Amino acid sequence: MKNLANMFHPSYNLRNRIFFTEQEEKKYMKMTTLCYIEQDGKYLMLHRTKKEKDISKGKWIGVGGHAEWGESPEECLLREVKEEMGLTLTSYQFKGIVTFISDQCEEEELMCLFHADAFEGQLAECNEGDLQWIGKEKVPSLPTWEGDAIFLKLFLEEEKRFFSLRLVYEGESLVDKKIWFYQR
Repeated sequence: MKNLANMFHPSYNLRNRIFFTEQEEKKYMKMTTLCYIEQDGKYLMLHRTKKEKDISKGKWIGVGGHAEWGESPEECLLREVKEEMGLTLTSYQFKGIVTFISDQCEEEELMCLFHADAFEGQLAECNEGDLQWIGKEKVPSLPTWEGDAIFLKLFLEEEKRFFSLRLVYEGESLVDKKIWFYQR
């Protein structure tokens, strides 16, 4: 009989009750969250400056992070924002999904995009970079991933439909993109 704790290991396949090898595990996308927290016409932005080996080094992004095994997108979002920013989100909305494919990454990423407009707590120092409130109209002019401009435009235009966006990068160049919209 297999150890019950092993069933909750990220490499365990519950359906077939087998462990994936490291190579097999890389066939699956990792899930992340990214949130644009808004207050007084500004977004809380993270300038990625502190990690040496960071695919986003020098770029400005929203806040969020990688999901832990078994977390929903919402649980991941709330945990990451609390751990890294010291904030507890009290009002947020799931806006879209981005499939991020890059020849610079070993795995594809399924990024769950959120918008938040209320929180509690005091902003803490982040170990991944510098947090700054930046006017929403200025955010598109910051150094970001090229594809971020697509969903940031949707956020600024207050797009109501849920969307799925596929972005393919070679190095830092966006070489393919496709977007689908869904009525709520």
